[in-house]
Amino acid sequence: MAEEQQEPAGRKTWLEVALNGPWGRERQPRSPIAVDDIVNEGIACAKAGAAIIHIHAYDEATGRQSDDWQQIARIIGGIRQSVDVIVYPTIPFIGEASSPNLLGPTERFTHLDELGKRGLIEWAAIDPGSCNITHWNEIQADKPGFVYLNPEEHVRHGLALARRHSFHPAYAIYEPGFLRLGAALHWRESTPTPVYRFMFTSDYSFGFPPEDFGLTAYLHLLDRLAPGAAWMIGGLGVDVLDMIPRAIVEGGHVRVGLEDASFGCDRSNLELVTDAAERIANMGATLATAADVRVALTPDE
Repeated sequence: MAEEQQEPAGRKTWLEVALNGPWGRERQPRSPIAVDDIVNEGIACAKAGAAIIHIHAYDEATGRQSDDWQQIARIIGGIRQSVDVIVYPTIPFIGEASSPNLLGPTERFTHLDELGKRGLIEWAAIDPGSCNITHWNEIQADKPGFVYLNPEEHVRHGLALARRHSFHPAYAIYEPGFLRLGAALHWRESTPTPVYRFMFTSDYSFGFPPEDFGLTAYLHLLDRLAPGAAWMIGGLGVDVLDMIPRAIVEGGHVRVGLEDASFGCDRSNLELVTDAAERIANMGATLATAADVRVALTPDE
Protein backbone atom coordinates (compact mmCIF):
# COMPACT_ATOMS: atom_id res chain seq x y z
CA MET A 1 0.00 0.00 0.00
CA ALA A 2 0.96 3.64 -0.35
CA GLU A 3 2.39 3.99 3.14
CA GLU A 4 4.88 1.23 2.32
CA GLN A 5 5.93 2.52 -1.10
CA GLN A 6 9.41 1.79 -2.28
CA GLU A 7 11.37 3.20 -5.16
CA PRO A 8 10.43 1.22 -8.28
CA ALA A 9 13.93 1.30 -9.78
CA GLY A 10 15.02 -2.21 -10.74
CA ARG A 11 11.63 -3.76 -9.99
CA LYS A 12 10.53 -6.40 -12.47
CA THR A 13 7.06 -5.75 -13.81
CA TRP A 14 5.04 -8.36 -15.66
CA LEU A 15 3.44 -7.29 -18.92
CA GLU A 16 0.58 -9.38 -20.29
CA VAL A 17 -1.21 -9.00 -23.61
CA ALA A 18 -4.74 -10.29 -24.23
CA LEU A 19 -4.72 -10.76 -27.99
CA ASN A 20 -8.42 -11.09 -28.78
CA GLY A 21 -11.68 -11.91 -26.98
CA PRO A 22 -14.91 -13.91 -27.17
CA TRP A 23 -16.54 -11.52 -29.67
CA GLY A 24 -14.08 -11.85 -32.58
CA ARG A 25 -13.93 -9.18 -35.26
CA GLU A 26 -17.56 -8.13 -35.09
CA ARG A 27 -16.72 -5.70 -32.32
CA GLN A 28 -12.92 -5.61 -32.47
CA PRO A 29 -11.90 -5.65 -36.16
CA ARG A 30 -8.14 -5.85 -35.54
CA SER A 31 -8.33 -8.99 -33.39
CA PRO A 32 -6.37 -11.97 -34.75
CA ILE A 33 -8.66 -14.92 -35.52
CA ALA A 34 -6.71 -17.46 -37.61
CA VAL A 35 -4.25 -19.68 -35.76
CA ASP A 36 -1.27 -18.36 -37.72
CA ASP A 37 -2.29 -14.75 -37.07
CA ILE A 38 -2.67 -15.38 -33.33
CA VAL A 39 0.73 -17.10 -33.26
CA ASN A 40 2.46 -14.32 -35.21
CA GLU A 41 0.98 -11.54 -33.06
CA GLY A 42 1.87 -13.45 -29.91
CA ILE A 43 5.48 -13.79 -31.01
CA ALA A 44 5.71 -10.12 -31.97
CA CYS A 45 4.25 -9.00 -28.64
CA ALA A 46 6.59 -11.29 -26.72
CA LYS A 47 9.58 -9.83 -28.52
CA ALA A 48 8.28 -6.34 -27.60
CA GLY A 49 8.26 -7.20 -23.89
CA ALA A 50 5.14 -9.22 -23.04
CA ALA A 51 6.02 -12.17 -20.78
CA ILE A 52 2.42 -13.44 -20.67
CA ILE A 53 0.00 -13.96 -23.55
CA HIS A 54 -3.71 -14.64 -23.14
CA ILE A 55 -5.55 -16.20 -26.07
CA HIS A 56 -8.97 -17.15 -27.38
CA ALA A 57 -9.06 -19.71 -30.20
CA TYR A 58 -11.69 -19.49 -32.93
CA ASP A 59 -13.60 -21.48 -35.48
CA GLU A 60 -12.12 -19.66 -38.45
CA ALA A 61 -15.18 -20.31 -40.62
CA THR A 62 -17.61 -18.61 -38.23
CA GLY A 63 -15.33 -16.30 -36.27
CA ARG A 64 -16.81 -17.68 -33.04
CA GLN A 65 -14.78 -18.80 -30.06
CA SER A 66 -13.59 -22.40 -30.13
CA ASP A 67 -12.56 -24.31 -27.02
CA ASP A 68 -11.06 -27.25 -28.88
CA TRP A 69 -7.96 -28.16 -26.89
CA GLN A 70 -6.05 -29.31 -29.97
CA GLN A 71 -6.45 -25.94 -31.66
CA ILE A 72 -5.39 -24.18 -28.47
CA ALA A 73 -2.39 -26.51 -28.26
CA ARG A 74 -1.40 -25.49 -31.81
CA ILE A 75 -1.43 -21.84 -30.80
CA ILE A 76 0.54 -22.41 -27.60
CA GLY A 77 3.08 -24.58 -29.39
CA GLY A 78 3.41 -22.17 -32.30
CA ILE A 79 4.21 -19.23 -30.04
CA ARG A 80 6.49 -21.08 -27.66
CA GLN A 81 8.44 -22.63 -30.50
CA SER A 82 9.86 -19.15 -31.16
CA VAL A 83 9.81 -17.41 -27.76
CA ASP A 84 9.83 -18.38 -24.09
CA VAL A 85 6.58 -16.91 -22.87
CA ILE A 86 3.62 -17.95 -20.73
CA VAL A 87 0.61 -18.60 -22.98
CA TYR A 88 -2.72 -19.37 -21.40
CA PRO A 89 -6.28 -19.92 -22.66
CA THR A 90 -9.70 -18.69 -21.70
CA ILE A 91 -12.79 -20.65 -20.67
CA PRO A 92 -16.23 -20.65 -22.38
CA PHE A 93 -17.91 -17.31 -21.73
CA ILE A 94 -21.40 -18.43 -20.78
CA GLY A 95 -24.39 -16.17 -20.28
CA GLU A 96 -23.78 -13.82 -23.21
CA ALA A 97 -26.13 -13.92 -26.21
CA SER A 98 -23.65 -15.76 -28.44
CA SER A 99 -23.00 -18.35 -25.68
CA PRO A 100 -26.39 -18.95 -24.06
CA ASN A 101 -25.98 -22.62 -23.21
CA LEU A 102 -25.28 -23.35 -19.57
CA LEU A 103 -22.46 -25.86 -19.77
CA GLY A 104 -21.72 -28.12 -16.82
CA PRO A 105 -18.36 -27.73 -15.07
CA THR A 106 -16.79 -30.87 -16.57
CA GLU A 107 -17.79 -29.89 -20.10
CA ARG A 108 -16.81 -26.27 -19.61
CA PHE A 109 -13.29 -27.12 -18.41
CA THR A 110 -12.55 -30.14 -20.65
CA HIS A 111 -9.96 -28.23 -22.66
CA LEU A 112 -8.05 -27.24 -19.51
CA ASP A 113 -8.03 -30.86 -18.35
CA GLU A 114 -6.69 -32.08 -21.70
CA LEU A 115 -4.08 -29.34 -21.93
CA GLY A 116 -3.09 -29.88 -18.31
CA LYS A 117 -2.65 -33.62 -18.80
CA ARG A 118 -0.10 -32.84 -21.48
CA GLY A 119 1.74 -30.19 -19.50
CA LEU A 120 0.87 -27.48 -22.03
CA ILE A 121 -0.42 -24.75 -19.70
CA GLU A 122 1.18 -22.86 -16.83
CA TRP A 123 -1.80 -20.56 -16.20
CA ALA A 124 -5.52 -20.74 -16.98
CA ALA A 125 -8.43 -18.32 -16.65
CA ILE A 126 -10.67 -19.19 -13.71
CA ASP A 127 -13.05 -16.38 -12.77
CA PRO A 128 -14.29 -16.69 -9.16
CA GLY A 129 -17.72 -15.11 -9.38
CA SER A 130 -20.68 -13.97 -11.48
CA CYS A 131 -21.91 -10.48 -12.33
CA ASN A 132 -24.11 -8.40 -14.62
CA ILE A 133 -22.28 -7.06 -17.66
CA THR A 134 -23.97 -4.31 -19.67
CA HIS A 135 -22.37 -1.86 -22.10
CA TRP A 136 -23.42 1.77 -21.56
CA ASN A 137 -24.54 1.94 -25.21
CA GLU A 138 -26.84 -1.02 -24.60
CA ILE A 139 -28.41 0.75 -21.63
CA GLN A 140 -29.11 3.81 -23.79
CA ALA A 141 -30.68 1.56 -26.42
CA ASP A 142 -32.74 -0.28 -23.76
CA LYS A 143 -31.01 -3.51 -24.73
CA PRO A 144 -30.48 -5.79 -21.73
CA GLY A 145 -26.98 -6.97 -20.96
CA PHE A 146 -26.24 -10.41 -19.55
CA VAL A 147 -25.09 -12.25 -16.47
CA TYR A 148 -21.55 -13.60 -16.75
CA LEU A 149 -22.02 -16.92 -14.99
CA ASN A 150 -19.37 -18.68 -12.96
CA PRO A 151 -21.23 -20.82 -10.41
CA GLU A 152 -19.14 -21.86 -7.42
CA GLU A 153 -19.34 -25.47 -8.58
CA HIS A 154 -17.56 -24.41 -11.79
CA VAL A 155 -14.94 -22.41 -9.93
CA ARG A 156 -14.16 -25.30 -7.59
CA HIS A 157 -13.90 -27.70 -10.55
CA GLY A 158 -11.45 -25.39 -12.31
CA LEU A 159 -9.38 -25.01 -9.17
CA ALA A 160 -9.30 -28.77 -8.69
CA LEU A 161 -7.83 -29.05 -12.19
CA ALA A 162 -5.29 -26.35 -11.31
CA ARG A 163 -4.23 -28.37 -8.30
CA ARG A 164 -4.13 -31.63 -10.26
CA HIS A 165 -2.15 -30.25 -13.20
CA SER A 166 -0.12 -27.59 -11.33
CA PHE A 167 -1.17 -24.54 -13.30
CA HIS A 168 -1.80 -21.10 -11.78
CA PRO A 169 -5.36 -19.74 -11.69
CA ALA A 170 -5.61 -16.36 -13.41
CA TYR A 171 -8.42 -14.67 -11.50
CA ALA A 172 -10.36 -11.92 -13.29
CA ILE A 173 -11.72 -9.73 -10.47
CA TYR A 174 -14.80 -8.02 -11.92
CA GLU A 175 -16.22 -7.11 -8.52
CA PRO A 176 -14.82 -7.13 -4.95
CA GLY A 177 -16.75 -10.32 -4.17
CA PHE A 178 -14.69 -12.15 -6.80
CA LEU A 179 -11.56 -11.38 -4.78
CA ARG A 180 -13.15 -12.55 -1.53
CA LEU A 181 -14.37 -15.85 -2.96
CA GLY A 182 -11.20 -16.42 -4.98
CA ALA A 183 -8.97 -15.97 -1.94
CA ALA A 184 -11.14 -18.26 0.19
CA LEU A 185 -11.29 -21.01 -2.44
CA HIS A 186 -7.54 -20.83 -3.06
CA TRP A 187 -7.03 -21.51 0.64
CA ARG A 188 -9.66 -24.25 0.68
CA GLU A 189 -8.59 -26.00 -2.54
CA SER A 190 -4.80 -25.66 -1.97
CA THR A 191 -4.16 -24.57 -5.55
CA PRO A 192 -0.96 -23.18 -7.03
CA THR A 193 -0.58 -19.45 -6.39
CA PRO A 194 -3.31 -17.44 -8.16
CA VAL A 195 -2.82 -14.12 -9.90
CA TYR A 196 -5.45 -11.45 -9.18
CA ARG A 197 -6.29 -9.22 -12.16
CA PHE A 198 -8.37 -6.18 -11.19
CA MET A 199 -10.92 -5.62 -13.97
CA PHE A 200 -11.49 -1.90 -14.53
CA THR A 201 -13.90 -0.54 -17.12
CA SER A 202 -15.02 2.69 -18.73
CA ASP A 203 -17.55 1.14 -21.11
CA TYR A 204 -19.49 -1.30 -18.89
CA SER A 205 -21.57 -1.24 -15.72
CA PHE A 206 -19.54 -3.68 -13.61
CA GLY A 207 -16.82 -2.91 -11.10
CA PHE A 208 -14.78 0.29 -10.89
CA PRO A 209 -13.70 2.83 -13.51
CA PRO A 210 -9.94 3.11 -14.08
CA GLU A 211 -9.38 5.53 -11.21
CA ASP A 212 -7.28 5.58 -8.06
CA PHE A 213 -10.15 5.05 -5.63
CA GLY A 214 -10.99 1.70 -7.24
CA LEU A 215 -7.40 0.49 -7.11
CA THR A 216 -7.14 1.64 -3.50
CA ALA A 217 -10.23 -0.37 -2.57
CA TYR A 218 -8.93 -3.51 -4.26
CA LEU A 219 -5.51 -3.19 -2.63
CA HIS A 220 -6.99 -2.77 0.84
CA LEU A 221 -9.10 -5.89 0.29
CA LEU A 222 -6.16 -7.86 -1.13
CA ASP A 223 -3.97 -6.87 1.82
CA ARG A 224 -6.59 -8.26 4.16
CA LEU A 225 -7.41 -11.50 2.32
CA ALA A 226 -4.29 -12.43 0.36
CA PRO A 227 -1.36 -10.30 1.56
CA GLY A 228 1.58 -10.35 -0.80
CA ALA A 229 -0.40 -11.89 -3.67
CA ALA A 230 0.53 -11.02 -7.25
CA TRP A 231 -1.89 -8.62 -8.91
CA MET A 232 -2.38 -6.82 -12.21
CA ILE A 233 -4.41 -3.99 -13.66
CA GLY A 234 -6.57 -4.81 -16.68
CA GLY A 235 -10.22 -4.90 -17.60
CA LEU A 236 -12.75 -4.73 -20.42
CA GLY A 237 -13.63 -1.63 -22.39
CA VAL A 238 -10.79 0.22 -20.74
CA ASP A 239 -7.46 1.96 -21.24
CA VAL A 240 -5.25 1.33 -18.19
CA LEU A 241 -2.15 3.08 -19.49
CA ASP A 242 -2.60 6.09 -17.21
CA MET A 243 -2.82 3.73 -14.22
CA ILE A 244 0.61 2.25 -14.88
CA PRO A 245 2.65 4.66 -12.70
CA ARG A 246 0.70 3.91 -9.55
CA ALA A 247 0.54 0.19 -10.33
CA ILE A 248 4.35 0.13 -10.59
CA VAL A 249 4.85 2.04 -7.35
CA GLU A 250 2.44 -0.27 -5.53
CA GLY A 251 4.19 -3.40 -6.81
CA GLY A 252 1.57 -4.43 -9.36
CA HIS A 253 1.68 -5.63 -12.94
CA VAL A 254 0.00 -4.67 -16.22
CA ARG A 255 -2.24 -6.19 -18.87
CA VAL A 256 -3.17 -4.58 -22.19
CA GLY A 257 -4.47 -5.86 -25.52
CA LEU A 258 -7.40 -5.85 -27.90
CA GLU A 259 -9.54 -8.05 -25.67
CA ASP A 260 -9.45 -5.36 -23.01
CA ALA A 261 -9.61 -2.27 -25.24
CA SER A 262 -12.78 -0.42 -26.18
CA PHE A 263 -14.56 -1.83 -29.21
CA GLY A 264 -13.28 -0.52 -32.51
CA CYS A 265 -9.80 0.18 -31.14
CA ASP A 266 -7.61 1.53 -33.94
CA ARG A 267 -4.36 0.34 -32.34
CA SER A 268 -2.80 -3.09 -32.75
CA ASN A 269 -1.78 -5.43 -29.97
CA LEU A 270 1.84 -4.69 -30.76
CA GLU A 271 1.25 -0.94 -30.46
CA LEU A 272 -0.51 -1.39 -27.12
CA VAL A 273 2.31 -3.56 -25.79
CA THR A 274 4.99 -1.17 -27.03
CA ASP A 275 3.29 1.80 -25.38
CA ALA A 276 2.85 -0.05 -22.07
CA ALA A 277 6.46 -1.26 -22.12
CA GLU A 278 7.67 2.32 -22.63
CA ARG A 279 5.58 3.62 -19.74
CA ILE A 280 6.85 0.85 -17.47
CA ALA A 281 10.44 1.67 -18.41
CA ASN A 282 9.79 5.37 -17.78
CA MET A 283 8.92 4.46 -14.20
CA GLY A 284 12.37 2.93 -13.74
CA ALA A 285 10.99 -0.62 -13.69
CA THR A 286 12.33 -3.56 -15.67
CA LEU A 287 10.14 -5.78 -17.80
CA ALA A 288 10.01 -9.30 -16.39
CA THR A 289 10.77 -12.32 -18.51
CA ALA A 290 8.62 -15.43 -18.41
CA ALA A 291 11.34 -17.02 -16.28
CA ASP A 292 11.10 -14.11 -13.82
CA VAL A 293 7.33 -14.60 -13.55
CA ARG A 294 7.71 -18.32 -12.88
CA VAL A 295 10.23 -17.67 -10.10
CA ALA A 296 8.02 -15.01 -8.53
CA LEU A 297 5.04 -17.39 -8.40
CA THR A 298 7.01 -20.41 -7.15
CA PRO A 299 9.87 -18.89 -5.11
CA ASP A 300 10.63 -22.07 -3.18
CA GLU A 301 10.96 -24.37 -6.17
